Amino acid sequence: MKTLIASPLLRTVNDYPTDYWNDSCAVEELRYAIENGATGATSNPTIAGEVMKKEWATWQPRVLENRGEHPTWSEFEIAWRLYEEMAVRGAEQLFPVFVREGGRKGRLSIQTDPMLHRDSARMLEQGRRFHSLAPNIQVKFAATKAGLAALEEATYQGVSINATVCFALPQAIAVAEGVERALMRRERAGLDTESMSPVVTIMMGRLEDWLKVLAERDGIVVDPAAISWAGVAVVKKAHPIWRSRGYRARLLAAAYRHHLHWSELIGGDLILTMPAAWQRRFNASNIEVRSRIDDPVDPAIVDQLVEHFPDFRRAYDEDGLTVDEFDSFPPTVRTLRQFTASWLDLVRTVQDIVLPDPDKR
Repeated sequence: MKTLIASPLLRTVNDYPTDYWNDSCAVEELRYAIENGATGATSNPTIAGEVMKKEWATWQPRVLENRGEHPTWSEFEIAWRLYEEMAVRGAEQLFPVFVREGGRKGRLSIQTDPMLHRDSARMLEQGRRFHSLAPNIQVKFAATKAGLAALEEATYQGVSINATVCFALPQAIAVAEGVERALMRRERAGLDTESMSPVVTIMMGRLEDWLKVLAERDGIVVDPAAISWAGVAVVKKAHPIWRSRGYRARLLAAAYRHHLHWSELIGGDLILTMPAAWQRRFNASNIEVRSRIDDPVDPAIVDQLVEHFPDFRRAYDEDGLTVDEFDSFPPTVRTLRQFTASWLDLVRTVQDIVLPDPDKR
């Protein structure tokens, strides 16, 4: 009988404290990820739009059914219901993992409205609704100034949060500190914290995307490989801080652009959330699966990034950003704009179904 060899991703999660998630709630992609050891999944407006296209035969009829069930609903309301249903379906696939892990793993993250990034109260209200959709839902809040307040209160109310739109060490620490305050409040009140699984995301690739824009725009010349280490450097600097301080909001590395975003973080007590295409690439690769989390980024690379990119320094230094600066940090602005555009694209797709353009018939 032929012996099956575990995939590189399965070896990553079996041999080390590292976990990985599927960066989508698409059914087939999530099924593949779970088979290869994934213990969670994410969604956001961009992902929802992609799922809509991939699973058109499922979701196009649901748009019409929702219109029939709720004849006065706007396209925005139908789109939100669709997004919720996508998340719930993904959560159902992960539920066996959730049960097996006592609620510590097996969750599906769903993101609050990116257009509410300045409104703590409305983010919290929507987050509570999402929390009620399924027992293994995790709620994403943007790591803006208002989002910090919302996610701290949501944590106190028992919501397992995932801080998104987060690129910088100061943002991640601010989230972790807020989560700790909320968990301690719950403990003082005699409420459960053991089954909660808060997460703080660092969007490595989106930080690097911005540095590439700056390099092109401003004619900055650095080692061609330097920018691809920027996100890794931030996560590697954060990891020992988490170990020493014992933060319970677990680090999650996201926004994959190349294999360093996986290979250099193997061995860490953190989560890696990967799109399906990158999972298949990594599983087909011959990259050695070994712990590299404690291997330092070449100091010469870090020095170049600090010298040439003030925004890297702001992301890399623990005091590089104040809370008041989170909202205006360029990667934050760019990502909120992109998430909002993706959400409006999904609304337009819904509109094309419920209100077809007569000029295109």
